[in-house]
Amino acid sequence: MRKKEELRLKRHKRIRMKMLGTADKPRLVVHRSLKNISAQVLDDTVNKVLFSLSTKDKGLKLKFINAGNLKSAEAFGQVFAQAAKEKGYSKVIFDRAGYLYHGRIKSFADALRKGGMEF
Repeated sequence: MRKKEELRLKRHKRIRMKMLGTADKPRLVVHRSLKNISAQVLDDTVNKVLFSLSTKDKGLKLKFINAGNLKSAEAFGQVFAQAAKEKGYSKVIFDRAGYLYHGRIKSFADALRKGGMEF
C-alpha cells in the first residue's frame, strides 16, 4: 500500500472514532478514485448499507464519461442528493473517509447541501 493511502486510512480511523450513524441520522461515506466517485448511506448500529450510488452504476455510467473531475463530482452530488431524499434520507453525518476536504470532496458536499441534504 502506498504511503498516501496509509495516511488516509489512518486519518479515517481517527475520524470514525468520533462519528456513529444511526437509523434517524445515518452516516454518508464518500469514496473517490482517480476516475470515479461513490457514496453510501450507512446505519452503524446494525452495520447495514441503507443506500449506495456510484458513477459506475448502469444508469449513471453514460452520464459521467469522465467522473474524475470537479464538474462531475458536483453533478453526482446533486444526483445522489435527489435519490437519497426520495429514499427518505435527508439528515446525515458526512464522513469524508480521511480525504482532505477540498477539490472533489468539497464539491460533492456542496452539491449535497444544494440538493437539500443536511449535515
